[in-house]
Amino acid sequence: MYALYTAVVLLALVLFYAPAAVVRFVRRGGRLNVRARLGFGGPRRRAHARAAWLHAVSVGEAIAAAPLVDGLRRLCPDLPLVVTTVTETGARVVRERYARLATHRFFPLDLPWATRRFVAELDPAFLVCMETELWPNMLRTLAARGVPVMIANGRISDRSYRRYHLLRGLMRPVLADVRVFAMQSAEDARRIIALGVSPERVVVTGNIKHEPLSDTAGSADLWRRLLGFGPNRRVWIAGSTHRGEEEMVLEAHRTALRECPELALVIAPRHPERAEEVQALVTGRGWPAVLRSELGRARGRDAVVVLDTVGELAPLYTVADVVFVGGSLVPFGGHNMLEPALRRKPVLMGPHTENFRESAALLEAAGAAVVVRDAGELGRELARLLSDAGLRAKLGDAAYEAAASHRGAVRETLELVSRFLVPGDHP
Repeated sequence: MYALYTAVVLLALVLFYAPAAVVRFVRRGGRLNVRARLGFGGPRRRAHARAAWLHAVSVGEAIAAAPLVDGLRRLCPDLPLVVTTVTETGARVVRERYARLATHRFFPLDLPWATRRFVAELDPAFLVCMETELWPNMLRTLAARGVPVMIANGRISDRSYRRYHLLRGLMRPVLADVRVFAMQSAEDARRIIALGVSPERVVVTGNIKHEPLSDTAGSADLWRRLLGFGPNRRVWIAGSTHRGEEEMVLEAHRTALRECPELALVIAPRHPERAEEVQALVTGRGWPAVLRSELGRARGRDAVVVLDTVGELAPLYTVADVVFVGGSLVPFGGHNMLEPALRRKPVLMGPHTENFRESAALLEAAGAAVVVRDAGELGRELARLLSDAGLRAKLGDAAYEAAASHRGAVRETLELVSRFLVPGDHP
């Protein structure tokens, strides 16, 4: 099975991923990090010091991992902490946010020789892997060296479950290389057990994204000044939008402007590299637009702000009167609606929230979120909320209470790390 899997990875690398990476490099610049992807070039570590290893595939996981980074430093002060990512944007978050707590490395290609080289150089004491990242060759390499692995904040989307279920016979040896699964919900736990994991290795810890926030006092005022919004100006944010949603957001904005002429809009495309494309959509509809990275330049009062930076969306929610969470009006499964909820913001979202089913159901049951199905409904509900400060406050408070009531996942996750992963005698 592993030989077949490796052959497929090599084929995909040659035919798809390598050409796509070269095209991105030519168009956008940056680095390909080839040596790092092949397992070379890690940072120097203390002689005979094994590493604590946390893997967070991209931006969302890297941001969500903040309390685990802090917790692992307290739990294992003698072990240098290494955080790996797959994406360059995730790497940027790690380097900027955890510079004093951890070093960054890119996760290697899941090829046997690359994983063996990487693991031999890193010499991890254990691996905590965020959100059900299952790499067969890496897990096999770690198992061969006796390195325990934990899936933290694990979830299995509908799409992933269907794919894994078709391959469940092949998945069993891969899943056997994971010591403990800390899953977000009872349904996620049921699914991983159905794929062949013994129930005693599965624990429901909840979602670490319910944990307290790290926003600094006065951050809302600072953001308003940076964005050029006065203290009393109404603002709504469309966060983590995908292609096909921005048009609906702009149509809803036009509707809401009839009721609230002073309304400001911030659009944050899920992929920041699409920012100029979104900017062109805005100007094509007749509004001026400015990129977040160019806010120092003069601009019109009615300019729509397009977020083209990484890691700023969650704290930016503090300035919003209403938040729409994208990936939900188009069939992408939704994005994290707990970030605005924990900032006491009323949440609008589309019907496609399969990837965040429990979070969406929690907010809906609490009367803290409104589901909209098209641009017309989005515009009408947005205008309704903007016209009623009491309703906004009621939904925002309900959102916060619902999200905060499910805290505790980080504590339980770290307890599992201590119980199942941490070596009894640190070097």
